[in-house]
Amino acid sequence: MNIRDCIRSFAATCRLLVVVVLATLCATAVSAMEKKPPIRVGITVSLTGEYAVPGKDELNGAQMWATDLNERGALLGRKVEIVYYNDKSDAATSARLYERLINEDKVDLLLGPYSSELTLAASTVAEKYDFPMVATGAADDHIWARGYKNIFGIDAPARDYMKLVIRSAADAGLKTIAMVYADSAFPREVAAGVRELAEKYGMELVFDRIYSQDTSDFTAMLRQMKAEKPDLVVGGTYLDDSIAIVRAAKKVGLAPKAIAFTVGPSLKEFGNALGADANGVLGVVSWLRSAHLPMARDFSYRYKQKHGHNPGPPVAYGYGGGQVLEAAVRLAGTLDRDAVREQLRTMKFRSLLGNYDVDESGKQVGKSIFVLQWQNGYRLLVLPRLMRETPIQYPFRPWSER
Repeated sequence: MNIRDCIRSFAATCRLLVVVVLATLCATAVSAMEKKPPIRVGITVSLTGEYAVPGKDELNGAQMWATDLNERGALLGRKVEIVYYNDKSDAATSARLYERLINEDKVDLLLGPYSSELTLAASTVAEKYDFPMVATGAADDHIWARGYKNIFGIDAPARDYMKLVIRSAADAGLKTIAMVYADSAFPREVAAGVRELAEKYGMELVFDRIYSQDTSDFTAMLRQMKAEKPDLVVGGTYLDDSIAIVRAAKKVGLAPKAIAFTVGPSLKEFGNALGADANGVLGVVSWLRSAHLPMARDFSYRYKQKHGHNPGPPVAYGYGGGQVLEAAVRLAGTLDRDAVREQLRTMKFRSLLGNYDVDESGKQVGKSIFVLQWQNGYRLLVLPRLMRETPIQYPFRPWSER
């Protein structure tokens, strides 16, 4: 063997040794990580009851975040585990279960439940134990008006939800608004915002009606609304009531120039239930895969591969809430509650849901809202104009012409 062959043989042996050493180090690191207990993230989700559809979606999002995090590595050298219970869409049950998560399960981090109503109760428990909580699907301003220091929002304030819709309607020359809304924390706050926005944009509110959450027949209410001949109908709704309102509107022949709801149109179940009757309806949303938000297209593709359909905003609430928690922990470098709370209060971050930027109360002030419209069986982004996939189909096509 000549000198050149010796050098080559020695170099090959060195490379092999390096590979073996690196593989051993990696295996040792993985083994050490697997021996550490997981970081436990507690949440209650509505798997049954009024909020079951968005509640299940939110859980899917949180679990997908945990899976993604674990597959790419770890958080503080540990895997992440989602610990959840069914709150049955009930505020008292949610509060009781957060007591359990904190005192019995000894979770390390907290995500809030779906809906402002449940978050009002759950955040009181978090405050009692001085435990930071990231609110997911909650936007009622009252959550952040109580002087609490442990609740941090990721969604835009409810009073801002209809801003794009009403400004666009006023620009299009619409003059009158009819509003109905559910008797729950989030819709009541949306309604308060609509009254302010109507005054700001010089529109007249000709019909303003609240309804109980168990209302299923809106025929009489919409017949009264029809008599006022509104240009724009807005609803502070959830899924089932938004579907029922559209059906009642068709039944009584109510066809304003535009119809817009909060929760409802953003979910695939809205279109599944109404079919072609969903076309033309506007929905106000915090997230849409076409809204140029971080990793939205990739996230949507992977979610559809697993679940068979595109994700709606509640999925993004769960995933984005997890990302915000993760960012706060990484910046803090610890699970210490005081350190995590300080990061949640001061950090600026871009999650799947968009900008995270809270004020001193923990209320979200950086988040944008989007408007979609059902067109030919699809949910398409129509506002803001600079981001739209397609123009708004306007005016709303009368039922007699469909």
